[in-house]
Order: sequence, then C-alpha cells, then structure tokens
Amino acid sequence: MIEVGVAGLALPGQSTSGDRHVFEPFSGGVLLAVVDGIGHGNEAAMAAEKVCAILRAHAAEPVVVLAERCHEGLRSTRGVVMTLAAFDIAHNLLTWLGIGNVQGVLQRFSGPIDRTEESLLLRAGVVGSQLPPLRVSVLPVARGDTLILATDGVQSGFGSKIASAVAPQRAAETILDEFCKGTDDALVLVARYQGCRTDGNRDNNE
Repeated sequence: MIEVGVAGLALPGQSTSGDRHVFEPFSGGVLLAVVDGIGHGNEAAMAAEKVCAILRAHAAEPVVVLAERCHEGLRSTRGVVMTLAAFDIAHNLLTWLGIGNVQGVLQRFSGPIDRTEESLLLRAGVVGSQLPPLRVSVLPVARGDTLILATDGVQSGFGSKIASAVAPQRAAETILDEFCKGTDDALVLVARYQGCRTDGNRDNNE
C-alpha cells in the first residue's frame, strides 16, 4: 500500500526534537503528516505530540477538518507548522495541505530515468495561532510515485537525490545526511505509493 521511511535529528544541544510524523492507515487510505513544533525543546515537542495524537485519532477525516481540529486543540500551546497528506487507495488520489514551512514534493517515476516533480503550495500560518485559508490540492497517483515531506531544518533541492530503486528508509537517511542544516530540528519522511493488488487485497507495507 504505502512503504515509508523516516529519519530525524534534534537540534544539537537539545535532548528532544520538536519535529514529529504520523503514519496512520484507515479504511481505504493512509494519513501521513510531518509536524514541526514552533521553537525547540520540550515545549515544541509537546505541541507536536499533541497534534499527532489528534491526527491519529481522526485519521479518516478530510484534511481540512483535521487541520481545524488541530488548530482548536493547540490554542494553549506555542503551535506548530505542518503538512498533511492523505492517500485514497481505492481511487489512487493524494490530497495534501501545507500550513507553514514543511516542504512537500511528489515525484512521479515513469521509468528508470524519466520523472517529474510537483511541489506543495505552502501557506503562511501557525496551527494553534493563525490559520490561513485552507485550500487542498488533489493529485492522481500511480504505483511507484514517491512523496517526500521535510521540515525547515532540511535544505530544499533534495528531490534530485532520490531514484525509483532507492528504498524509502535509505532515501530519508540520505536526504537527512546531505541536506540537514544543523541549525534546527530536522525530519524527513519518504513514502512510496504501492497502490492495491490486482486481486483486490491491499499490499500493506506499514
């Protein structure tokens, strides 16, 4: 269904990272999210964990509804920025939404060499403080397409490092090693879409 790899690092000198991720299957699909708590340390981590708990509990809801839930649930915290991505396995669709500066890239592989890349439109805002107008993008996806989400502790331009044959976990680790700024918490999530088996059974790769 979805093969996922994740790699992350805390800001040097901090005992915990404020960057978190969600990978939550639900009936007919999978919710993915990368969440970056504002600032660093325990308070950032607490805000991010609170969002992740909300997302896991309501993963099947539309991403706009999820963003609004998180916004209400974080009003007593310093807030987060995040990107949500929901795969609809039955219809081969990806719905994504970005609030703040968590980068999102969808790579389409049509062959060993040929590929195209689409980037998520990010809207300025902070979940829990200032929510921008919420507009989702819906994209068709095919087997082998790869979604990459990365927090602002990771430099842009990482898409060129990923090939269709590279496993998601290896890809996430490579991006983190080569593009981590070292001045902030950093997290990379790589998810490769596998679709459904032709016999109707889902190809779970959780």
